[in-house]
Amino acid sequence: MKKFFLILLLSVFSLSSFAQNVLSLFNKANTFFDLFFENKLDEAHNYFSDEAKTKVSTENLKQLANLLESRLGKVKSIDAIQSKNQGDFFAVILNGVFENDTQDFVMLFDKSEKIVGLQLLPKAITYQKPSYADTNVYVEKSTYIEFPNHQLATVITTPKNVKSFPVVVLVHGSGPSDMDETVGPNKPFKDMAAGLAAKGIATVRYVKRTLIYPNDFKGAFTVKEETLDDAVLALELAKKIPGADLKNIYVLGHSLGGMLAPRIATLVSDLKGIVLVSAPARKLTDIIADQNKYMFELSKDTSQAMKDELQKAMTELEKTKITKLLPNMKPDSAIGGLPASYWIDLNNYDQLATAKKLNKQRIYILQGGNDFQVTETDFNIWNNELGKKKNVTLKLYPELNHLLSVQTEKGNIMQYQKPANVSEQLIDDLANWIKAN
Repeated sequence: MKKFFLILLLSVFSLSSFAQNVLSLFNKANTFFDLFFENKLDEAHNYFSDEAKTKVSTENLKQLANLLESRLGKVKSIDAIQSKNQGDFFAVILNGVFENDTQDFVMLFDKSEKIVGLQLLPKAITYQKPSYADTNVYVEKSTYIEFPNHQLATVITTPKNVKSFPVVVLVHGSGPSDMDETVGPNKPFKDMAAGLAAKGIATVRYVKRTLIYPNDFKGAFTVKEETLDDAVLALELAKKIPGADLKNIYVLGHSLGGMLAPRIATLVSDLKGIVLVSAPARKLTDIIADQNKYMFELSKDTSQAMKDELQKAMTELEKTKITKLLPNMKPDSAIGGLPASYWIDLNNYDQLATAKKLNKQRIYILQGGNDFQVTETDFNIWNNELGKKKNVTLKLYPELNHLLSVQTEKGNIMQYQKPANVSEQLIDDLANWIKAN
């Protein structure tokens, strides 16, 4: 299993998960548990890989079934609810409802769709609503962004008792993501929607296409299909909201979404402005390289084996720097879990140059000093390149991490498993900037 390469990819989940047939794995996971709880343990055992069968016997499965029933009671339902890539394996999360309690499971599959691991998950830490989320001052409406044969669940959050208000469309970072940009118990987009609504500003947030339709991304694709097309559709929806001030429509992009915000502005010419939050100023390859080096240093493992692993990752990353198809390479040729077409598109995109040409739109660039995914290095580049432009505002928040919550250190991805809300100061500053137009 790769220890570093593409470990973060600007989000917790890697885009390489697109290559797996999610529906097939969900069906296998559900069928396994149907057999398991029906006491058809020999049939259930056949779902394990040959190697796993030597470690997990049918007697082990029987012991587990007895343990679960004694602790939780009879099973009422169990369903696959989430999936994510885990290096060379694929994890499926299942939610189990029993007579006396609930219990979640994670099932690990290999590339041949055989089970290689099964684990009971500890009780999840739930999302905590921020103190600034006053549900009495805003209303949320569920709808859809629609295009041929597709629907993306969408929530429009609007302030109450405001006749005309700005609207901000929230655009995700990389990797599959729900409308709240959920990571562990954290929901930064949900926080932003509540916080801005309390300040008289509406938002549009939607499920990312890659989460709902992973099979659309098995071949060649670019950020156009991953992000841009749906952002444009969301902006069209924003303009139809009753009470929306059509002269004050904004895009807020987080991480990869922030990197692409200048590009979105070239596709929707009447935007009032763009907000770049934790946005890479460099190439994606450089960002991932820094992430891998950081994780290597954080591990404090200076063994030769670990050094070799890091060097292998750096060597693989070099292959992603392509700007055109190489000989014998096809657009869907996989490089680091993504097609060649994706790397070529991003490597030929210059977010700095694109942003410099935006003279009519307002630009707000925000960065956290405790962000270990996109660092202060990128903020300084933005500042050096755009800081003197009259339409650009920049602000660094020394204590904020990649999910925009206050932290005491940079830390690692385990930081995201603790509930923390988007900084109220950031939301106040953002609202004030929007209203100061």
